[in-house]
Amino acid sequence: MPMKPELFEAIMLVCFGCAWPISIYKTLRAKSSRGKSAWFLLVILIGYLAGIMFEVLGNLNSVIYLYVLNALMVLADLILSLHYRERAAPS
Repeated sequence: MPMKPELFEAIMLVCFGCAWPISIYKTLRAKSSRGKSAWFLLVILIGYLAGIMFEVLGNLNSVIYLYVLNALMVLADLILSLHYRERAAPS
């Protein structure tokens, strides 16, 4: 039985996706965005959105759910990072 390329894409997304809950947890626990780059998170988010668009525009399969899940986690991390950065800004 031949391997489907979607399997490897799904494995990649699961592996990348394992990092985001840890990152979100650390941000919540520390109540700080120190050491995080909002620009980096934005670039990653754009990459996931591009993956979603690729799926929607012609390669639709169940891998789209992993793209959406990862994008939502990165968005949550970005929002938390911006929130804690603003709280830490001097008045």
